[in-house]
Amino acid sequence: MEKSESGGSEHKRVSLSEVVSDCVKRWFEETLKEARSGDFAMQVLVGQMYYNGYGVPRDAQKGRAWISKASRVRSSAWKVSEKRPGYNASDSDSDDDVADAR
Repeated sequence: MEKSESGGSEHKRVSLSEVVSDCVKRWFEETLKEARSGDFAMQVLVGQMYYNGYGVPRDAQKGRAWISKASRVRSSAWKVSEKRPGYNASDSDSDDDVADAR
């Protein structure tokens, strides 16, 4: 935005992609904080985020490390390790149905 005629401050236009990128990075930071405090679900999510490069540079090694940490609590963590962040357990059911239909 430009400076208003009434002497207001100048506002910079920000693209939607920058806004979304910033939100995703902040989501990763908050999730990492919860994962470090021991939250199993957040540990899995951090692993997925690292593995897919979502909100953070892609790093499969760090992703596996977080999934491994979470799997100490629940071995089922490996089942969702390569899924996209925000993966819902019901998603796996539909994926299996599609694979079975082939």
